[in-house]
Amino acid sequence: MKLKKELTFKHVFSIAAGAMISSGIFILPGLAFQQVGPAIFISYFLAGIMALLGVLSVIELSTAMPKAGGDYYFVNRSMGPLAGTVSGIFGWLAISLKSAFAIFGLSEVIFLLTGSPLIVNSFILTSGFVILNIAGVKEAARLELWLVGGLLLILTAYTLLGFSHISYAHYTPLLPYGKNSLLITAGFVFVSFGGLISVASVAEEVKNPGRNIPLGLITAVVAVSIIYFILLFVTVGVLPAEKLAGSFTPLADAAKIFSGKIGYIIISIAAVLAFVTTAIAGILSASRYPLALSRDKLLPALFGKVDKKRQTPVISLLVTGTFIFITLLLPLEILVKAASTVILSANIMANVAVIILRESKIRNYQPTFKTPLYPWLQIFTILLLGFFVVDMGLATIEISLGFFIFSIIIYLLFGRRFAKTEYAFLHIMARVVNRKIVSSALETELRDIILQRDDIEHDEFDNVVLESMAFENVMADTKDELFSFLAEQLTSKFQLEKEAIVSLLNQRESEGSTALTDFTALPHIVLEESDRFHLILVRSKTGIFFSKENPKVKAVFMIIGSLNKRRLHLKALAAIAQILHNDDFRTNWLNAQTSQQLRDFILLSDRKR
Repeated sequence: MKLKKELTFKHVFSIAAGAMISSGIFILPGLAFQQVGPAIFISYFLAGIMALLGVLSVIELSTAMPKAGGDYYFVNRSMGPLAGTVSGIFGWLAISLKSAFAIFGLSEVIFLLTGSPLIVNSFILTSGFVILNIAGVKEAARLELWLVGGLLLILTAYTLLGFSHISYAHYTPLLPYGKNSLLITAGFVFVSFGGLISVASVAEEVKNPGRNIPLGLITAVVAVSIIYFILLFVTVGVLPAEKLAGSFTPLADAAKIFSGKIGYIIISIAAVLAFVTTAIAGILSASRYPLALSRDKLLPALFGKVDKKRQTPVISLLVTGTFIFITLLLPLEILVKAASTVILSANIMANVAVIILRESKIRNYQPTFKTPLYPWLQIFTILLLGFFVVDMGLATIEISLGFFIFSIIIYLLFGRRFAKTEYAFLHIMARVVNRKIVSSALETELRDIILQRDDIEHDEFDNVVLESMAFENVMADTKDELFSFLAEQLTSKFQLEKEAIVSLLNQRESEGSTALTDFTALPHIVLEESDRFHLILVRSKTGIFFSKENPKVKAVFMIIGSLNKRRLHLKALAAIAQILHNDDFRTNWLNAQTSQQLRDFILLSDRKR
């Protein structure tokens, strides 16, 4: 069952920003300060740059394939079901761990206020967020929007009031633990930007994804990077090092210095808002991974069950909530490292996926946003993020390896027996060894995604194209050879001999050449039979001689239909005329590799319907 498209730019921005502004700024700075010192705000900014580089490829993939599961779906369609399973489990774990990090912070606040046990707080909060997401994605996104708005107002007030209380002596020495600590800490706090892949996993539910996903994600990462930089610059300048190091409430502690108890309470409220936004967005996004894995038969069908009334993946939400609650039993530092590691890995795989999909030359891979400086930006990002994974230490590598082995076991136990997905890497191999190892399945799937993405509804002509015969390389030098070939294809469909069809084609040609241009011809005949209408697409790489004026026709649209289909005949002529006027018609027609690509090119061409 399809998911509703209800999310706009403001929802994309709020989901991404809400998933980022949380424990990463309200809890993590105290731990990060112990590693790098006053330069912590630089580490956060470097992490923001890394996140922006990584998310550009995620945006490209999301606009080409806005489907539930986000980065999992991209990897599965580029590298196959085994890599897809690993990516899907990694993505699910990454966002779930980040959500757990937020719920931990919220439980800690409730504990400080009420003294109630952390485990009880965590269970109640996790259950509440799961129930909210079950109620519907629009309800969750609407609440997210209001919470993020309130949060940004409070943080703006914090920076404006805090600037006048900065002591610049707090920034000396800036790097007490050396330059390498700056990079290590940037990798450590990368979890703060993990919300960026959250949007990719709900891309199927975004209206006009070609515009709203790039605009929402880029705006969110730039805004949050600047907010982090300013907030931490103020916090380091206000809060003495001995109080900042190891603090679980650094911003609240700083606010207490320049605003008293009222400032402490307000920032604590902001922290609560941030934890809530991250938890809502995280559970919303994480639950789409099991759903997507189930759709591709890499997990049991139970995980793909969608509530008919609310159109939300109930089972997937319940499983995700359960996993999040279990991870809350982990020590905080391990939780942070685990989340950062898998988020870095997810971004690396997204960049690899872009390279494979582009090099596969699949015609229906048509992102509305293309990453600049391809492939150098992807290669640089892969190496940079890989360096940060390694630089974070042996523990992070062990965590990644453990998750990798877990994903492989899931695939071997279930996915290997059922998954039959075609993927882009096979198309690269096909160019090297044997074209027969691939079919048109992936091309067709991507075509259908584009139709859904661009809200294109098939009309009568589209249905004719879907059922048409298409020939990508007809060996005919003249129109007579072409007509003979076309007649051979049609004898089995109509109660006419080959000679009769050739005669009708020549008769129409004698009334005036059907070669419209030096590139295109439109031969057509009318039958006495009723309720018949067919289209044949022909591409000639060398060109077909129609006349002295048009000696090298390479695109032939043959229409054959009954008298009572005259309206459809005229509609087809109008549709073809629009397609011929597209600037990229000739290039795309000549670059098509298969008959299916010819059909898809016509189906996806820009025209009025």
